[in-house]
Amino acid sequence: MKNLIKLLSILSVFGFYTIEAQQVVKKDTLSGTELIMSMDPKVKDALESLEDKCSRVVTTTPTRDNNEESYTKPTKIYVPNRELTNAEICRKNPRILGYKIQITTVKSNDEANEIKSYFRKRFPNLKVETDASLRPNYKILAGSYFTKQSAASDLSRIREYFKSAFAVQYRIFCAEAK
Repeated sequence: MKNLIKLLSILSVFGFYTIEAQQVVKKDTLSGTELIMSMDPKVKDALESLEDKCSRVVTTTPTRDNNEESYTKPTKIYVPNRELTNAEICRKNPRILGYKIQITTVKSNDEANEIKSYFRKRFPNLKVETDASLRPNYKILAGSYFTKQSAASDLSRIREYFKSAFAVQYRIFCAEAK
């Protein structure tokens, strides 16, 4: 009996509280996609007032009598609906994660310099450099490429002279990359 009374009292409390939900369609600010949700009109109004406050930028304009704050909308962020070209990516990030061809790894700086000079004679159009981050070993790296596929043609030519050459992911200067 007590459980029945508790159940009826809980149901009566929820029976007096009714939710009037309405369907609201919002647009995403960056991509413009639609988001459909159901919410109470009071919640919708509160959210809209918060969004309105967030979308304003405070600027102070001095007047003769006093300093008043006026609100102006910020500029919209433009998000392209296409994939960016390499030139557009390079303008934003001068150094990106790309690929280099690792020719070989040697134990001394003298060996590295010999291999670099031999490589320059065979491939004068490719930039070659030494990475000494793994001392006492030295990596000899060549070229700069956006993708592994763009490195494939040079890699096949280099493998004629250096059988152990392979493409490695490396931070490259965007302007030098192919």
